[in-house]
Amino acid sequence: MDHSGKVDQDDVVRARSILLASEPLRPRDEVDAYRILARVSPASYLPPLSRALRGLSYDGSTGRKHPDCLALREEALAAARAVDPADPARAGVLYAALDACQQELYDLGRHAEGLAMHAEMLAMDRARDRAAGRPAVSGLHGWAAALSEAGRYAEAADAMTELVTAILPAGPDDGDLAWVLLDGIAALHDAGRPAEVLDAFEVLVGGQAAEPADRRGAVACRLHALIGYSLMLDAYGRGERAALVRQEALALLTELTATDEWRTWTSYHSSFWAVLLSLSGADSDRPSPDGPRLPTGAAPTHWPLGAKQRCFGSRHALREAVDALAGPAAADPDRHLAELVRLHRLLTVRSAVHWERHLLSGEQVRSLFDEGVDLARRLARHDPAEGTRALARALIDRSTYHAAACRFGPALDDFRQALGCLGEGGRPAVRAASGG
Repeated sequence: MDHSGKVDQDDVVRARSILLASEPLRPRDEVDAYRILARVSPASYLPPLSRALRGLSYDGSTGRKHPDCLALREEALAAARAVDPADPARAGVLYAALDACQQELYDLGRHAEGLAMHAEMLAMDRARDRAAGRPAVSGLHGWAAALSEAGRYAEAADAMTELVTAILPAGPDDGDLAWVLLDGIAALHDAGRPAEVLDAFEVLVGGQAAEPADRRGAVACRLHALIGYSLMLDAYGRGERAALVRQEALALLTELTATDEWRTWTSYHSSFWAVLLSLSGADSDRPSPDGPRLPTGAAPTHWPLGAKQRCFGSRHALREAVDALAGPAAADPDRHLAELVRLHRLLTVRSAVHWERHLLSGEQVRSLFDEGVDLARRLARHDPAEGTRALARALIDRSTYHAAACRFGPALDDFRQALGCLGEGGRPAVRAASGG
């Protein structure tokens, strides 16, 4: 961006008149005015020019991007970089411009460029924290998410471990701790560090147990944490410990079923469930050839736009794949039924996460959980060794879905049936009727 050279004085007068006008400015007119004035007085007008360019790139009232969104944000970044380094406002203007630009780059699939800008933002965060004498944690959460999306799982796990270590001393009183732990567990799992995953899950479960019992959603969140922990223990071959944790979950679910005071749906505990469900489904979500696995551990509201589009936009293709495989699975279950169960679970998890805030009216999602149980029952009858565990997983999935919607009676029934499949008590479920 060239801010040197002569400027017509009539243009300067008009630009100042536009900014001083009493009527609301159109974003385009504001940008044009600041472009002129920034050439005359860069120190005064480069910061507002950068802000105005970012404002023009996206209309918050309509949620629409400008057709030249990236070009406008790149110009905003150039203006911010041109601000005098001695100006105390420079850091804030530059950080905001970097943030806007990297978001658009991610949305356009230009991840490497977006990540480079994200790294610059993290360096600024660390410098600011050092100057303020704070632990260097600002920006680590977003940085870890960006690394994870790029498939750099080990680095993401290191970033989340640093963040958890910094905030853990505050204990459960830190409202973000549970969510940070969930993200940290996902990053460690993706990085293949099982011992650290289980240690982090112990901290999560312990923190949930320490929550006041009368806090809305706290008891239900503890239930979901226990079930998620048991599934992770199973995944890492710790079956005996998983069985003990499931008994603890069973006792808590029985208590919830008998007590009316916890039967109030909250978006907090359903979001908690959705995150744990996505984490439990990560192993069946094989990476696509053109990119890394979808984010796990983070609430979908915090996913990058590109990740949301890949995840939720894939549901229709998954539905078609499931429907296309139904015939071959019926004709040749040895070859196709287990894959049908896996694909259907992937469809169910993505749909449930997408519809998480519509649990009370989500009949479409409920039917998916029912279909999953029916398919797993077929597999259990055809191949008891593999199918019985698949049936237990499907029943546990549906149980957590019911619990997230505060339907604790059906949740308890499904959970008991799942324990029966696993030989941990309850009643056998292979030939039981579907529904619930």
